Amino acid sequence: MKTFISICFITILLLLAGCASIMTGLNPPIGQHPQVFERKITKIVSGRYLLFLPKDYVEEKKRWPLILFLHGAGERGDDLELIKRHGPPKIVEEQEDFPFILVSPQCPKDGWWSNDFLNALLDEVVTRYRVDKDRIYVTGLSMGGFGTWNLAIEYPDRFAAIASICGGGNPLEACKLKHVPVWVFHGAKDNVVPIKKSEEMVNALRECGGNVKFTVYPEAGHDSWTETYNNPELYEWFLKHRRQGSDRRE
Repeated sequence: MKTFISICFITILLLLAGCASIMTGLNPPIGQHPQVFERKITKIVSGRYLLFLPKDYVEEKKRWPLILFLHGAGERGDDLELIKRHGPPKIVEEQEDFPFILVSPQCPKDGWWSNDFLNALLDEVVTRYRVDKDRIYVTGLSMGGFGTWNLAIEYPDRFAAIASICGGGNPLEACKLKHVPVWVFHGAKDNVVPIKKSEEMVNALRECGGNVKFTVYPEAGHDSWTETYNNPELYEWFLKHRRQGSDRRE
């Protein structure tokens, strides 16, 4: 009897060992089988950016709306002065009463906008400065227009409104933004980023009931950003919107 019990015990141990080896991949079964994968990873991101604080930031102890501005391919590199060529970073050089905190990161040379970097940057700025989390906006031109779509699609609950200029994105994912106010701008004669790129995103949003405006400049080429960013209506439009579900007031 003892011998029989010992044999059974040894057999069970061998079976368990065999199962363990299969599960750990040491002795995988032949053929196709379902598997489960889970692994924790850690990623460190870093970068350079321009920060603008309104002239009344110190005196007015309130939380301020924030614009994240994404430049185009021509401003990539390690010289932050390049970012001041276009858009809000250019405007605030002469307009101290610009009513937003402005964050303008710089993309590395030959790089592309990283959602991990941009989201971490927003976390950093929100922690360090008096930012109204319900009034965070993102806008960008050309490569930054693509970056605007991509970032907002990945983090659709972070932004109160977005504005993409001569950019584009994945229309199959556009409906993730159906609850976010969107304003799209494009030049009809753009031969760098075809207007079709914006049309695809706008049409996809409209089909799922999105809140989207589309401005086309009939005579503009790729530079559809100068007229857009010089128009006070854009900033007034931003300030009309708070993150969905928020009813808090300053």
